[in-house]
Amino acid sequence: MFPTMSRRARHVLSGVVCVAVLGGCASTEKPPQVSDASGSDFTPPPRLDAPDENEDAPKSPLLPSAFFADGAEAFVSWRCTPAQDLISASPGDNLRLWSAQGYYGLERSVVAEGKRYRKGTLTFAQQGDEAHVESDNGQLACQQETRRDAITRADAPRAIFKGQGNEPGWTLELDRETPQLTLITQYGEQKRTLDYRVTRLDNGHQAAVTLEAGDADAPVTVELKARACFDSMSGKPYPVRVRVEQGDQTLVGCGQGVERNG
Repeated sequence: MFPTMSRRARHVLSGVVCVAVLGGCASTEKPPQVSDASGSDFTPPPRLDAPDENEDAPKSPLLPSAFFADGAEAFVSWRCTPAQDLISASPGDNLRLWSAQGYYGLERSVVAEGKRYRKGTLTFAQQGDEAHVESDNGQLACQQETRRDAITRADAPRAIFKGQGNEPGWTLELDRETPQLTLITQYGEQKRTLDYRVTRLDNGHQAAVTLEAGDADAPVTVELKARACFDSMSGKPYPVRVRVEQGDQTLVGCGQGVERNG
């Protein structure tokens, strides 16, 4: 729809036009209300790293299911018309879908051709690199754009979550054994490893976590939200938007929960 525009420009536009299907029309007075397409809230199934009797289960605070690919090999971005970018992951017979408004979990429906997923009145029908998304709010015509392999424990054996951003480059890692975070900023020149506490935890469509770390003199606040996120330099898709505040510095980027090895 906007072939000459950068992804960043399209995101600005999508914030001021009517976002069909997964949000409704934005307003300067009140943001669109986001809920399950069936009209009721739901809690996604336990994420892949949920605690069990396996001694390999994480001992750090659990994160929402919506932060994970749940066993899918990759995250896929979709450029849709009207202007809206989506991210999907396909673990088994299910589809995980992220938009600018939140997270949706859909189940596979039997069709003669292609793939079709449904949750209430929300459907995602895929044939090859094209998809048609429909709900009570309208329709989207989508084209597959970018694919990124999910981060696994083979890539990050000590982490349960990894985030990153640019300008200046930074990374965030949550340890999977203890409630501890490591924040590396200024392209690797500064490193802080801190114990954290969870001050907010929401599951479902608008899954989010807020972490507090540091002391009164040098506090760190980390906000993680299950929303479609695209790396500002590469455009690669992630299921979590990350915001880190320390002192007068605010870092914005993307991240994902670390998957078990495939």
